[in-house]
Amino acid sequence: MERTKIKIPQYAAELMQVLEKAGYEVWCVGGCVRDALMGVTPHDWDMCTSAMPDEMMKVFAGYRTIPTGLKHGTLTVLNRGEMVEITTYRCDGDYLDHRRPESVTFVRDIKSDLERRDFTMNAICLDIRGELYDPFDGEGDIKRGLIRCVGEPRKRFDEDALRIFRAVRFAAKTGFPIDKATLEAAMDMRGLLDEVSAERLYSELKSLLVQPHAGETLRQHREIIAQVIPELRPCFDYRQNNPHHCYDVWEHITRSVESIRPDPLLRTVMLLHDIGKPSKHTVDEKGVDHFKLHQLAGADMANDILRRLKSDTASRERITVLIAEHDNRIPPEVRPVKRFISKYDYDFFADWLEVRRADTLAQSEFMRGEKLSELEELERIANELRGQEACLKLSDLAIGGNELISLGFKGREIGETLKLMLAEVVEERLENTPEALTAFAKARCSDD
Repeated sequence: MERTKIKIPQYAAELMQVLEKAGYEVWCVGGCVRDALMGVTPHDWDMCTSAMPDEMMKVFAGYRTIPTGLKHGTLTVLNRGEMVEITTYRCDGDYLDHRRPESVTFVRDIKSDLERRDFTMNAICLDIRGELYDPFDGEGDIKRGLIRCVGEPRKRFDEDALRIFRAVRFAAKTGFPIDKATLEAAMDMRGLLDEVSAERLYSELKSLLVQPHAGETLRQHREIIAQVIPELRPCFDYRQNNPHHCYDVWEHITRSVESIRPDPLLRTVMLLHDIGKPSKHTVDEKGVDHFKLHQLAGADMANDILRRLKSDTASRERITVLIAEHDNRIPPEVRPVKRFISKYDYDFFADWLEVRRADTLAQSEFMRGEKLSELEELERIANELRGQEACLKLSDLAIGGNELISLGFKGREIGETLKLMLAEVVEERLENTPEALTAFAKARCSDD
């Protein structure tokens, strides 16, 4: 079957024409070509060229350019409102730290440039006429559905150990198996991941988790995942002899990842939500397993993991609180929902519901219908409260700090009284009206 000709967008094709007119080779390369061959619309059109960095600057003197990567041969050119990264062909020097080359040498030979790339599917070039240059049969590997290193896998992984994790990410993205020799090298050399920066590992992990085949990849390549997060290893094959569960802890985790929308924060929650179970395992007199307070242990562990991976503070705090609350089964009644939303906010409540649903869908069918119905009712109540603009935050109160000051309140007692009034309103013991709140405040002032 003949391959459909790949259409290069106008903004990219024009830049290729400019380079060719100046006498240089230029190719679209990497992810854009791979994705196009797989029938996926590319988001970015990266290029490589025989033009040296200073030559590129001259060629694109009439364009807006960003030379931030120029010492590594990369010039970003803006055309028709789109940014295109164009990189000079290069060879890498020796890799002494399994992370980056000691030197970069610019060359005029495209094959030398492709030889340094990670996987064959990423080492395919496309010229402006739609012709491929594919010296390592990357297109063939795409058709076969295979992830394979360019050249010798051990050499590729020794150059940059992050490629071990990238192979797993591409498996999650494509659903392709990893070539036998490539996988054997990845497994043997996975200890090199310990030398990769936390920021790079966390970036790859988040990208892996949101891919279409993330769950199966986590199950299939768990030892590589555990090299990055060793706290996951005790969950492997850890049985849950409990009517609510039909999978071991790790399989439950991976299926919960599959069951939630592909948001990096929410999928990280699911990856880590049950890591506290092995440490909280008990067995009752009937031989049934229990994991009481595993959510709190898991939240503490997740906090340590995310600090180690250099997560941003806001994400780390959100993830750990969602883990701490994921086993909180609040009843589907107005006042408990009010309390929960008042403690956090509507967005947190929506995320919590998603986490609860994903957790339920990854369990056994025992009481699944009842659990999901309960979550639907909780969502209905929350939507109703939002529609009613229920008073759930200090800012929702009918009076504020200025009114309390006018009544004689000072300093810390202002905030304390506002919080107390909110709690009374949430519990429906006090109406949220200026009159009722003022009377409550005056009575408190008299008591003091």
